[in-house]
Amino acid sequence: MTLFRLILAGALFILGGCSVYPPLTDETEITGILVEKQERRLFLVSDSRPVAVFPIHLGHSPTGKKEIEGDGKTPEGTYVVDRRNPNSSFHLSLGISYPNHKDIENAALVGAHPGGDIFLHGMPNGYRAVAEDWTEGCIAVSNEHIETIYRFVKNGTPITILP
Repeated sequence: MTLFRLILAGALFILGGCSVYPPLTDETEITGILVEKQERRLFLVSDSRPVAVFPIHLGHSPTGKKEIEGDGKTPEGTYVVDRRNPNSSFHLSLGISYPNHKDIENAALVGAHPGGDIFLHGMPNGYRAVAEDWTEGCIAVSNEHIETIYRFVKNGTPITILP
């Protein structure tokens, strides 16, 4: 277990698994995002400390890492937030730098394309409720939560997606 996960586990133990943190302020600098696919949660991290946690929805076939286009899986690994879309079809969205060089190589080994356009985003415009895991491989949160995430997460912020 990495040092970061140990610190995170300790913080969650102290907080009793609670998702209530002190409110984020204009001074809060988000230095990373941690996604735990199995637990369906996303943490905003500041200086190795979780400062907010949000429930998530994943790709419609969430078990395992994304390998090829159309597999319905959400990638696993470390990427960065590389773009922003304030006019997204999913309220707001932050682009994730998938696929990386290794993802492209792995897909090529099986003669496939790795896919792309993986985002952290809100709900589809015009809809209020969706199934548990419904995306094509993206990470979705409520519109209220994406507004907070979009405000505090800057381009270049690392995002680590764990199984």
